[in-house]
Amino acid sequence: MARQAKQKLGHELIPWRLYVVVGFVLLLFCSLVARAAYIQIIEPDKLRHESDMRTLRTTSNQVQRGLITDRNGDMLAVSVPVRAVWADPKHAHDQDAFKDMRRWQALADVLQEPVDELVRKVKNNPKKRFVYLKRQVTSAVADYIEQLKIGGIYLKSESRRYYPAGETAAQLIGITNIDDVGIEGIENTYNTWLTGTPSKQKVRKARDGSVVERLDIVQEGESSNDLVLSIDQRIQQLAYRELKRATEVYQATSGSVVVIDVTTGEVLAMVNTPSYNPNARDNLQPHRMRNRALTDTFEPGSTIKPFVVAAALDAGTVKVNELISTSPGWMRIGGRQVRDSSNYGDMTLAKILVKSSNVGISKLSLSMPVEQLLGTYQSMGLGNYTGINLTGESAGLIHDRNRWSDFERATLSFGYGLTATPLQIARMYATLGSGGILYPVSILKLRQPPKGEQVISNKVAYDVMEMLVGVTETGGTGTKAHIDGYPVAGKSGTSRKAIAGGYGDDYVALFAGVAPVHNPRLAISVVINEPKGDKYYGGDVSGPAFAKIMSGALQMLNVEPISEQEAVNLATARGAQNNVIK
Repeated sequence: MARQAKQKLGHELIPWRLYVVVGFVLLLFCSLVARAAYIQIIEPDKLRHESDMRTLRTTSNQVQRGLITDRNGDMLAVSVPVRAVWADPKHAHDQDAFKDMRRWQALADVLQEPVDELVRKVKNNPKKRFVYLKRQVTSAVADYIEQLKIGGIYLKSESRRYYPAGETAAQLIGITNIDDVGIEGIENTYNTWLTGTPSKQKVRKARDGSVVERLDIVQEGESSNDLVLSIDQRIQQLAYRELKRATEVYQATSGSVVVIDVTTGEVLAMVNTPSYNPNARDNLQPHRMRNRALTDTFEPGSTIKPFVVAAALDAGTVKVNELISTSPGWMRIGGRQVRDSSNYGDMTLAKILVKSSNVGISKLSLSMPVEQLLGTYQSMGLGNYTGINLTGESAGLIHDRNRWSDFERATLSFGYGLTATPLQIARMYATLGSGGILYPVSILKLRQPPKGEQVISNKVAYDVMEMLVGVTETGGTGTKAHIDGYPVAGKSGTSRKAIAGGYGDDYVALFAGVAPVHNPRLAISVVINEPKGDKYYGGDVSGPAFAKIMSGALQMLNVEPISEQEAVNLATARGAQNNVIK
């Protein structure tokens, strides 16, 4: 047995088997080398493409929407960083994310969404790679969601628009949608200017998502631009407070106020009621979003009368100190009557405005060609856009007819048969204050004084301004708009609202004016729509709001009031010229 074992152990290896193994190894090695050479030298593009598909990505930086500020730098609209919660349903299924429903319940609670709805969005779409769960969540909510560590649930950065001014400037500034695109107001009009373009760059990423190599720039980005408005937020808040108070006291349907800088045409305030909070849009009502100051038109009533006087003076059909007979307090025109509240007898032009005489102003209108009157209206901005360049602005309406009846010419003189916006009325009074120079209205802060157009003579504008001072003094129709220390050249107006077939029982109460008369700085129009109760006249409803807004705004702008003696001197000078008013 031992000899046989020794014999077996002593057997030599079979050479051909060794050669076969070595040959097979060499063949395998050569095959690998050949394959590697083929892949890397002859045809490398396929694998390179596969590698790029797994590692190359295009990244983009986030560009914040531009700021909107008032003329003093106070923020009116600013973008704040937020996060979006999204899901990759495929990853969620691959990671078995639904085994612990307590995490999903916690996610639903923090997002204030039904848990079944969240699970359905992800679970019922196993092949989808992206679905939003919630947009614009705060950083605190985002941090909590990260700690839940639910498979397939991710966060990405985005921005949300915030409006520090809230409801005081809501209709003017407007809002953006959830994708940060302006859809109302200035946000919409200047959307392209405020929106930047993100830059895009091709990068190579590792499996963990980290960038290992930065490659080509795919698209050069463009920074967003900021917007500086002509608005003075202090005056804006003041105007909104007083307008809101007036509409609530008189239970009015709506109201608007426009404040214009006489010397530049810049809008310092534009407010409307009812308003809304642009930072809380859950119960947003479309009618609250309308910027009524430039979209809604109305018949301006007696606020138009000063411009009839200006047209007559410009046409030379009447002189400054001329007396107009209004006895017996009414007149028949074309089978219809025009009436005053009393028989004022012979009246100066100043007294016609102070007492708001329909008979006197109708006679002035009939004394000149209708083309002269309409031309003056149009040259002052009625029936035309103001140049503010905001979406939704109305041009108002002045009819273009070949023939006008005498009664129609009369009604044109006291504000019926044509329509205007609160912005247009404020602009017309600003033109009086600027010495007859019509400036384009600007909602942007101007770097240099604009070029205006002389539409009525300086002397006519001054004369009409002097006549209007008596409106807010004893015996006038707008005494509640009087301001101590700041002489006001203003006019009240009350117009009935048109309905099908005539006029209804609702009114629009207006007051518009310029102050201070000796050094005009601001023009303001106040419009209260459909006041309820016994008081509905412009002098009673809109006059007090005008006085508070004008007085407060002039003080904010450091306009020095005149002394009591200076006021007496000015009153004496006016009295010498127009003593019939006393």
